[in-house]
Amino acid sequence: MNEETMTDATPEAAAEPMAETAATAAARLDQATIDRFASRFASIAAEVRKDILSPEGEEDFVAELLTALFARGHVLLESRPGLGKTTLVRSLGAALGLQFGRVQFTPDLMPADITGTTILRTDERGGLYPEFQPGPIFANVLLADEINRASPKTQAALLEAMAERQMTVAGTTYKPGQNYTDGSGDVANADTGSDAAGLFHVLATQNPIEQEGTYPLPEAQLDRFFYKLVIPSPDDGLLADIVTHTTGVQREKSETAQHVDGLSFEELQGLQALPPLVETPQSALNFAVQLCQVLNPVTGRPSALAAANEYVMYGPSPRGAQALILAAKVRALVEGLPNINADLIAKVAGPALRHRVILNHRAAIDGMDSDSLITAAIQHLRDADQG
Repeated sequence: MNEETMTDATPEAAAEPMAETAATAAARLDQATIDRFASRFASIAAEVRKDILSPEGEEDFVAELLTALFARGHVLLESRPGLGKTTLVRSLGAALGLQFGRVQFTPDLMPADITGTTILRTDERGGLYPEFQPGPIFANVLLADEINRASPKTQAALLEAMAERQMTVAGTTYKPGQNYTDGSGDVANADTGSDAAGLFHVLATQNPIEQEGTYPLPEAQLDRFFYKLVIPSPDDGLLADIVTHTTGVQREKSETAQHVDGLSFEELQGLQALPPLVETPQSALNFAVQLCQVLNPVTGRPSALAAANEYVMYGPSPRGAQALILAAKVRALVEGLPNINADLIAKVAGPALRHRVILNHRAAIDGMDSDSLITAAIQHLRDADQG
């Protein structure tokens, strides 16, 4: 693969250079730094959970959402209505001290409704001058609600900003996450703006139970999301807790998600720079590569997993392997480890790959889904390793 192709395949989550030597990484990633990351991760999660009741274990979507954020990735959320997606994103913005934005996607939504537009103003002498009116995309954490209801043209406007972390309106380049209402400086400069310039995370939602009037995201655009999280329906105990939590007396402000004490934007940037420094042993890299290849049968190279040959139409792109490694690095820091391993990669495989494994019609007929196939692929690799 040539250099240009590799650059195009690199996800926005891997924006930071990873050319540091292992010795430099080891020097910077001492145990105190790892412990500080884990402590901050836990503090942010605790604040978000004041407003959101998340299941524990593998279905802990609050921890998975933070994993994607610290890997600098965008997230696609899928759930039935009423499970707190908007509250989740608003609470995340509050805990991080970042600006929160929300766009309700509809079929008649236009790109300018998201990005903003340039209008003509009249000065004190009666002359006209252009003024940029920023759209809701100029936030640090943006909830794109029901993204599959917008037209492909509008979807593309958002996905361009996700991929490039910038957009062009009337010939001028702007960056999401900045404040352009005060007319300060060169708007293409990442240092301008009064808020967290350049920090931009999209959390897009899909409603899986309604298909009328929707425009499903193409596979190539789905691939730009670092994670796809499926928020499960609550069990009896969790549903009872949700009802109790939301129908009682109004809670005190201290009982809702607040900005984590002492967490500055500079520290948040520093925390996001740590995952690339986590070491990747050759065995873990091989596991990630083999997992993606097993799920990606192509002409002339069938998969060693029979179910993949039968059901997979398109497998993970290189972004899938990159997401596996970066997500595992975040989870390693959370668990206090200086390096990743195959078990950590297996833990993050579901959200990292489920939207990148596109199944055929036979899979729908036979009741096979991407999560089941990913689980089978992981078990296949483990059995082969033991054999």
